[in-house]
Amino acid sequence: MSNSITTMIEVVGLKKSFGTHAVLRDISLEVPKGGVVALIGPSGSGKSTLLRTLNLLTLPDSGYIRVGASRIDFTAGQRMPRDRELAAFRARTGMVFQNFNLFPHMSAEANVMEGPVTVQRMKKPEARALARELLAKVGLADRAEAMPEQLSGGQKQRVAIARALAMKPDVMLFDEATSALDPERVAEVLAVMKQLATEGMTMLLVTHEMAFAREVADTVIFMRDGYVVESGPARQVIDHPAEEATRAFLSHFHHAAGAGA
Repeated sequence: MSNSITTMIEVVGLKKSFGTHAVLRDISLEVPKGGVVALIGPSGSGKSTLLRTLNLLTLPDSGYIRVGASRIDFTAGQRMPRDRELAAFRARTGMVFQNFNLFPHMSAEANVMEGPVTVQRMKKPEARALARELLAKVGLADRAEAMPEQLSGGQKQRVAIARALAMKPDVMLFDEATSALDPERVAEVLAVMKQLATEGMTMLLVTHEMAFAREVADTVIFMRDGYVVESGPARQVIDHPAEEATRAFLSHFHHAAGAGA
């Protein structure tokens, strides 16, 4: 595995079990700076857990994780990181969840301001200017004062993306960012994600949007039962998968696409 800073995310030997159920089984992967990696696979394959370990929302049982120059080793015998270290590491990764997780009592602008003000101690006028800039970036310049209840699902998710970007993360993690949206709202969120990719943001995303993964991702990783079964260039894995398990999984999407044609 590389230690070069050009490798923005490095995961080696990651394992995680919940009770007797092994969810991640010796996962290793690299994401280069500016790279986009899509994680695909059936429900329960460990994709979301892998994403949560990268943000330290779930602490792995063993292995190590590096994001940029920050590395945390979970190998037995290593000192566990203190809360301040965990918070500093977590700040390097922006996480966008399936269900938005906006503060319901705060406007779109206030939601985006919250992290910079409370975590980074940014002055409110500066944070407000940053929030306005980021809301404009995700196409919501005119919705700064709107409360979450006044926003569509797609708009809420775009506010969530702006909120994550406000912390100026090194990488962005997307956990099924479009799966809770109505079909007509999916495209507006994918457009923002695509724009981030073209701007060189390092991204790791769990998705069932195969056409998007094929077009935007550099690498696709197929997971099943806690293992990486297949990994390679996006179009190669999606169009010509080498493993039977990958072919079987992707056949559902090909059939769905054919039925919808």
